[in-house]
Amino acid sequence: MSYPETNSAIQEIKEALAILSVPEKAAFFPKFFKTGKGEYGEGDLFLGVKVPDQRLVAKEFYAKVSLEELSTLLSSEYHEHRLTALFILILKFEKTKDKEDQYEIVEFYLNHLPYINNWDLVDSSCYKILGQYCFENQQEDLLRKLSGSDEMWHKRIAVVGTMHHIKKGSFELTKEFVTRNLKHPHDLMHKANGWLLREMGQKNEKELIDYLNKYYKDMPRTCLRYAIEKLDENLQQDYLKSRI
Repeated sequence: MSYPETNSAIQEIKEALAILSVPEKAAFFPKFFKTGKGEYGEGDLFLGVKVPDQRLVAKEFYAKVSLEELSTLLSSEYHEHRLTALFILILKFEKTKDKEDQYEIVEFYLNHLPYINNWDLVDSSCYKILGQYCFENQQEDLLRKLSGSDEMWHKRIAVVGTMHHIKKGSFELTKEFVTRNLKHPHDLMHKANGWLLREMGQKNEKELIDYLNKYYKDMPRTCLRYAIEKLDENLQQDYLKSRI
């Protein structure tokens, strides 16, 4: 994959994001993304750039920066640098139909997993790159390996990565991953599992009902509440009160 050589591209991106920084957001984000000692985002730094602005920067620069250069941005200590890098990577993936180029982008994504380390970084990127690639190329074992990882973010990448499968009417991988990590100790996995089950139900309610009838009594409460959110209110209460 080749791109125009622009040695200053990453610096331009950083400068553009710095200009868009909002001090109030820079002060708020560390609390919102749990960066305190012992929290899941411990030590993360923020510029205070809104997501729509990051998307605009990504759109402006995605064709001007190589993957090698993008590695510098994705490994930055600043959250917005990493998220903008992922938006750029998504655009690169979406704009090419070349299988070798897509594979290179997927490899790049997998090689930078240590930097995809907060829920928004995971949720905005994994199914649009890794999930789509795995579905279209029958490479589900890439996701399956992540689902079995000891790293929580890997597990979340795996289950949220199946969003593309759900959109295409394929549910087995989602159910497999949710079941494997149904009793994971972290609330962020409970939310992710419930969210993906809810999306499955939006696509096919019977699939969700069948799954819930088998597993709902074993689900963490947060997972169950997320999963049943779009169901009929009476049915929701039946599950919450274990009347099924």
